[in-house]
Amino acid sequence: MMNIFYPAYILLVNSLFFPCLLAFLIYYAFGGRHRKRLLEHLGFKSMKRLRNLSGYPRIWIHAVSLGEMNVGVSIIKALMTKFPKSCLILSATTKHGYEQAEKLFKGKIPIIYAPSDFLFSVRKMLSNIRPHIIIFLETEIWPTWIKEAHKRNIKIALVNGRISKESFKRYLKIKPLISNVLKDIDAFSMISNVDALRIQKMGAEKDDIAVNGNAKYDLLPTRIDNSIKDLVKHLLNIKQSQPVFIAGSTREGEEVLILDAYQQISKTFPSLIMLIAPRHIKRTREIESLLRKRGHAYHLYTWLDGFTNKRRKQVVIVDKFGELFHLYSIGTIIFCGGSLVTKGGQNPLEAAVWGKVVFYGPYMDNFLDATALLEEVNAGICVSHPGMLADKAIWYLQHPIILKDHGNRAREAVIKNGESAVKHTRVISDLLN
Repeated sequence: MMNIFYPAYILLVNSLFFPCLLAFLIYYAFGGRHRKRLLEHLGFKSMKRLRNLSGYPRIWIHAVSLGEMNVGVSIIKALMTKFPKSCLILSATTKHGYEQAEKLFKGKIPIIYAPSDFLFSVRKMLSNIRPHIIIFLETEIWPTWIKEAHKRNIKIALVNGRISKESFKRYLKIKPLISNVLKDIDAFSMISNVDALRIQKMGAEKDDIAVNGNAKYDLLPTRIDNSIKDLVKHLLNIKQSQPVFIAGSTREGEEVLILDAYQQISKTFPSLIMLIAPRHIKRTREIESLLRKRGHAYHLYTWLDGFTNKRRKQVVIVDKFGELFHLYSIGTIIFCGGSLVTKGGQNPLEAAVWGKVVFYGPYMDNFLDATALLEEVNAGICVSHPGMLADKAIWYLQHPIILKDHGNRAREAVIKNGESAVKHTRVISDLLN
């Protein structure tokens, strides 16, 4: 009965191929801007350059978007060290992922758009690339792609595997199909024990599963530049002893709670500076309105220059993308957003690698491995409401030596964890051997 589901999937998906092809031809005729991308997705792009590539083994790595592409850097570096004569091919699904790959690798390895999960597209791409192994990063389960590769005796690995709570629920709804597909994957190198258990419940064989940590964190220590700290303090006009409360990557409904905590902490530490960095910059006006209603004077981060435009107000809204990592360098109390509301949290290790204790709410489902790492060394503090956040923050501010000690433990834990890419690569090596 299990075998019925994959043919049904093939019938459903491939019935869409010709309508998609027709839509693309119309788009192409009118000069669409994404011709190359669509051609490669559909399998029509010429791949002569891939046929002529040399090197052994031939390893095809697939990363969907920008986030997975950043994970791919550390794994690809580890593969290049382990297999110096190999031929690596990297594929992306999204435009941003493709552009990030070009930026990161600068022509050192060929980069392509991944095939859509149509039989024609997958078969054509497999024939052109002829890989010895395909590595899917994080949570990429494409039934046609996996089944067709397995038929050709191509090894398949899911690496740096993670299964979020939401994804797990969705996969269980189609478990007869997913479990049948997972049987054709040779190895699952997962991030955490939770991910390992979820993939097993979805149908993966227990003996094929290993837990090797998150390669996404491997590169964090290399991003640290201690000279940044003084520059940021100058820009924000912060005195050496002045405490700074940073709420990073906050989500809708969370700023109200954070401000409740900030007001309570400020009663004990009136010089406390507050930086609010929303996850989505477009919400800046919404946060401005909230601050005005509550009587808080504020600056926009983009207005400050450290010279003519100096910070004189207690609250700053970080209205510029890509600044948060460096801002963490000056934080005294760090709160990781998306966790007091049900958004799954954000990466707490980006602050921890600077030697910071990190506070977060109960909804860190997407970063359970990271929170476990910090909590093990008393550097991750889970709080359930604003009052608890304020009380814990005040205690740590009153005990700066303990705060510094626990922050140092956080940094050491991140650095120690930075061997995940090597561990994942061993799984790949075992398959190839």
